[in-house]
Amino acid sequence: KRAMPALFISDLHLSPERPDITRAFLVFLQHRAAQASALYILGDLFETWIGDDDPAELSIEIQGALRNLTDAGVPLFVQAGNRDFLLGLGFARATGATILADQHIITHYGHRALIMHGDLLCTDDLAYQRFRRYARNPLLQFCFKRLSLVRRQKLAADMRRKSAAANSNKASEIMDVNGEAVAGIMEKHRVTTLIHGHTHRPNRHQVASGERIVLGDWHSLGWVLSLDDTGYDLQSFSIATAEQ
Repeated sequence: KRAMPALFISDLHLSPERPDITRAFLVFLQHRAAQASALYILGDLFETWIGDDDPAELSIEIQGALRNLTDAGVPLFVQAGNRDFLLGLGFARATGATILADQHIITHYGHRALIMHGDLLCTDDLAYQRFRRYARNPLLQFCFKRLSLVRRQKLAADMRRKSAAANSNKASEIMDVNGEAVAGIMEKHRVTTLIHGHTHRPNRHQVASGERIVLGDWHSLGWVLSLDDTGYDLQSFSIATAEQ
C-alpha cells in the first residue's frame, strides 16, 4: 500500500468568473486531498482577496470546504501569493489552516525542500518588486483593511486591470525567475529542492544545487505535485473532467 502523499498546489486564481475551476477544486478537496498526509497551497488560491471580512459567496464556500478537510484530520498549510497577500488570521481560524511565511522548509518522507509562492524570485521584474514591497508594507495593509468593502473591491479591480496591462507589455523572460536568485535562496536555506508556483510554467528543472519544481496554474488543466515514499511526481488533470 502506497504511503499517503503530501500534496502541493498553487495559482488556482479562484474567481466567480471561472466556476469550473471552483468545482474542480471542490472535487479535488473531497477526493485527492482527503487521502493526503498534508495539503500545501503555495499562493494565489484566489484571484483577489480584499480581506478576511469579505462576505463574498465564493470565499465563504471555499473556506467551508477547507474547514471540512481540516476537520477530517488533513493538515492544511497556506502561503500568500501576489493576488491574495491579505489572507490573515481570520482565514486561518475559519479554515483550520496554518499560514506559512514566504519561505518555508518542509520535510516529508526523508525529502527536505524549500517552498515559496515564487514571486520573490522574479528579480528582473523591477516594477513588480517595487509594487510588492509597497503592497506588503504592514502600515499600508493596516490602512487598506480599514477602508469600506466597496472601496477595497474597487481598488482591487483597478489593480488587476493595471497589472494585466503592465504584464502585456513585459518580455516573458522578465516575468520568469532569475537563476541567480534561485541559486542564492537555495544556498541560503541549504536545500537541494525548491518548489514554487507564480510563473505558470509547470516543469521540473535541474539546477546546480539540485532541482527546481514549478507548479502549474489551474486553467484548462489542474496541477498537483505529489510527494510520497517514491519521491516527487508532478501531475496534471483536465479541469473539465475533474468536475464530474
